[in-house]
Amino acid sequence: MASGEYNFPPQKQEMQPGKEYIMNPPPQYSSPDYKPSNKLQIALVTGGDSGIGRAVCNLFSLEGATIIFTYVKGQEDIDARDTLEIIRKGKTADAKDPMAIPVDVGFEVNCRRVVDEVVDAYGRIDILVNNAAEQYESESLEEIDETRLERVFRTNIFSHFFMTKHAVKHMKEGSNIINTTSVNAYKGDATLVDYTSTKGAIVAFTRALALQLVSKGIRVNGVAPGPIWTPLIVATMKEEEIVKFGSDSTPMKRAGQPIEVAPSYVFLASNQCSSYITGQVLHPNGGTIVNG
Repeated sequence: MASGEYNFPPQKQEMQPGKEYIMNPPPQYSSPDYKPSNKLQIALVTGGDSGIGRAVCNLFSLEGATIIFTYVKGQEDIDARDTLEIIRKGKTADAKDPMAIPVDVGFEVNCRRVVDEVVDAYGRIDILVNNAAEQYESESLEEIDETRLERVFRTNIFSHFFMTKHAVKHMKEGSNIINTTSVNAYKGDATLVDYTSTKGAIVAFTRALALQLVSKGIRVNGVAPGPIWTPLIVATMKEEEIVKFGSDSTPMKRAGQPIEVAPSYVFLASNQCSSYITGQVLHPNGGTIVNG
């Protein structure tokens, strides 16, 4: 994870949100330095098949959680299969078998179905991680039509509303919700205006929902990663941008790996670690000062 001007070889994927199994190098979802302490329980992670979602599923599993994650059918089948295998290898003896659910989380009926499936299988939800996202580069608003705008908002923020709406019915005191936003919500990105707008909405959603649920003893927080090496990047950026991804946009002069972000989710999910934290956002971003 050393600094360097050119971190990644040129590559490009044509479909969102990208495939992890063909990335070079593959994102790092784990580390031999991570020491689990058996903190967690039943966890539902949207977009858990790859990238940050995969790393979160992996660490949650090492911490004793039973993992359920969603993914995009067809586009992410291989990554989902690989993540299931990672979870099975890492899970503790007390954890139940993991579950992968293919679904478009941008629609309420689908989110309700996911929650019902999880509750039918495991009885409750202790941790909800709203993580699914997609993004597309554009030089001008003229390139963003209504269809694309709706698509991005459905995946990136509608899913947070709908999944939380139905999951919270099955969450008890001590449960918590973690929303994935982005450094772009704080500093902006000229080529990702629609994506950045959804990430700003997630910050506001996190703060408002935390106040709404505090009386129920349910904490709500967020994580705002900086540039992280995930399939979303190679499905978005041009090859000439890939080769220097993160090296010119962070004080650390490099992109982060998913394993460098995932411990933030473990911290927020654990009542042992963060019982007095709600309505807040953590910033694993390579040193960018956001004052947020």
